[in-house]
Amino acid sequence: MKIGLIGCVQSSENALKTLLALPNVEVAAVVTRKSSQVNNDFCDLSSICENENIPYHYENRKEKRFSTEFLKNFNLDVIYCIGWSYLLDEELFSMPRLGVIGFHPAKLPQNRGRHPIIWALALGLSETASTFFKIDRGVDSGPILSQEVIKVDRNDDANSLYNKVTRIAEKQIVELTGELAEGKAEFVKQDEDEATYWRKRTRKDGLIDFRMSAEAIYNLVRALAPPYPCAEFLCDDVFYKVAKSEPINSGYPKNIEPGKVLKITGNNLLIKTEGEGAIWLLDVDSHTIKTGDYL
Repeated sequence: MKIGLIGCVQSSENALKTLLALPNVEVAAVVTRKSSQVNNDFCDLSSICENENIPYHYENRKEKRFSTEFLKNFNLDVIYCIGWSYLLDEELFSMPRLGVIGFHPAKLPQNRGRHPIIWALALGLSETASTFFKIDRGVDSGPILSQEVIKVDRNDDANSLYNKVTRIAEKQIVELTGELAEGKAEFVKQDEDEATYWRKRTRKDGLIDFRMSAEAIYNLVRALAPPYPCAEFLCDDVFYKVAKSEPINSGYPKNIEPGKVLKITGNNLLIKTEGEGAIWLLDVDSHTIKTGDYL
């Protein structure tokens, strides 16, 4: 079976390596990016392609038709699109014999759209999923080929959840590629009545407001942990990044205002939050902040 791959992030690279290890499968063509301003886990796939003698094309978002023309040359059975941050050229959808298979790390039809790993953690969800589906003209709306539910542990952060999703996705790729090759793949239409969408996040969404609960701040910090750009708080017009925190959900008087610095131990700050809570912000480079300051 001849396969094409479109992708430009770490999960795209993992998928490519998984496909290359499969018997009776030829990765015939790859479309990737030379750089990206929006993908913190960006990965240029060209070096693997050169090592494996796979033809590849760098896409220019303003000239997507050239990617389509490139892929037309290979008589592909299926194209996987894994780790792509914008919609494909619609002409691609009917080009491969079995269509274009997309990937979305959420429990479709819920939570379509942007930043699924970040939102799942920021909203404190207890589970998400790894979903492969046939791409159509909508956003993550095509019929589902494979979906595996993934538990989100309370101590998961962006990196650990990303790795969980990636491991499950690799297993799914092996299984569903075999099903596609044998003509046994089953596509299940999504229930549009159940569909929800997550919006694109902005830097403002990563700004800590200490009027939030300690738990909500903890979820925000772990959602934006590396490889993402980290949650931030603002003090005296300076942004401070926070990659790790520990919430304390009770035990502090309500009459202490949110945002007050209660204690400093090395680079760790204990900050009062909403209600009776407080939160430790760990490993923060904040030498000018003092106990008693307000953030």
